[in-house]
Amino acid sequence: MAEAVQAFRYRGTDTHGKRVAGQIDAASRDEAVRRLRQAAIVPIDVTAGEAAPTLAAVRRTPKTRAAITRVVGELAVLLNAGIALERAMALMLDSVEDAGLRSELGRMQQSVKEGAPLSRTIAQRPALFPPMAAAMAEAGEADGKLGAALDRLADALQRDDDLRNLIVTAMIYPIILLVLSVAVIAMMLLFVVPQFESLFAGAEDRLPAASVFIMQASQALRGGWWWMLLVLAGGTFAVRQVLRQPQARAARDRWVLTLPQVGSLVRSAETARFARTLGVLVEGGVPLPSATLLAGRAIGNSHMAAAVRAVAGGMKEGAGLTVPLAAAEIFPKKAIGFFRTGEEASELGPMLIRLADVLDRDLKIQLQRLVGLLTPAITVILGAVVATIIAAIMAAILGFNDLALV
Repeated sequence: MAEAVQAFRYRGTDTHGKRVAGQIDAASRDEAVRRLRQAAIVPIDVTAGEAAPTLAAVRRTPKTRAAITRVVGELAVLLNAGIALERAMALMLDSVEDAGLRSELGRMQQSVKEGAPLSRTIAQRPALFPPMAAAMAEAGEADGKLGAALDRLADALQRDDDLRNLIVTAMIYPIILLVLSVAVIAMMLLFVVPQFESLFAGAEDRLPAASVFIMQASQALRGGWWWMLLVLAGGTFAVRQVLRQPQARAARDRWVLTLPQVGSLVRSAETARFARTLGVLVEGGVPLPSATLLAGRAIGNSHMAAAVRAVAGGMKEGAGLTVPLAAAEIFPKKAIGFFRTGEEASELGPMLIRLADVLDRDLKIQLQRLVGLLTPAITVILGAVVATIIAAIMAAILGFNDLALV
């Protein structure tokens, strides 16, 4: 059952130090504070208001992310065509299929109709919109080019979705192959090996060690599959609980970056996401320290995100961007070159977007290499295990026949 959601009224300051106030929906006050901070709002006062059950059904799922991307893109097109914001939002609602999302966007449209800026209504909904969305909308409102800002935002969201889909699609085949491999091995141990056990009854001490091991493994799987599943489920739950701790998650993410092939893949994907987000924010007129902080929140790897937060904190004290990023050693050297060139030429936004495009191409190549390695590796391991099981059974049969002839 979904948690009850409440409406919390808040007062706080945004990334520019301006006072903001509004309403945000969350399951608890702590969650409301966390979401406000994710939206780059420093909360001063957060108080519970009336219940808001309609938000319980609206979550940031892949389907919702795709719908939000379409909504932002359509809104940008309508605004660029000269349609007023309130009317554009009303027209945009007609293309939203999900009832919960349409209801929430309708509430946003009502807030805009009452005079609230779009950026504030976006900031109040961090469960639906990424952290950079409110900043982009605010920058567009400030220079009177909201349509252009939303157009850049929609393009960034679409490319981020494309990156996720690329990774998921590339890994489907290796995962299916791995599942089938485990299923084949389990079927052999559960149904094939037991067919030969009756032949060797009472003669286990005269069988080869490999044959005995295979039959014992089969007996253990048949007799204790339920506790194996229990241990697996319990272990999975325990690992998930441990990884909820920031220190454990940071240690895992730091370790992932050191893995062959996988580490460079994760590093490239996170760098591309960070570069594109930062480039879009800078191009939209968001101040660099705030843009760096917001772009860091787009990074899924907590170790890399923490390093970017530290860099953003130093920038508020007057430090640059490229030198501390290079010292953190979290991005590829190629990326640091783009950062340095963009900063020195005062073309940071375009250079970062170009860097993201380059990394996207590199990522496709890396994914192809990884899949090219995983597919034959899984196939060879499966063949070796199946051959070992068959060889152990045949060795037992031949050995038993030899003993019978003596």
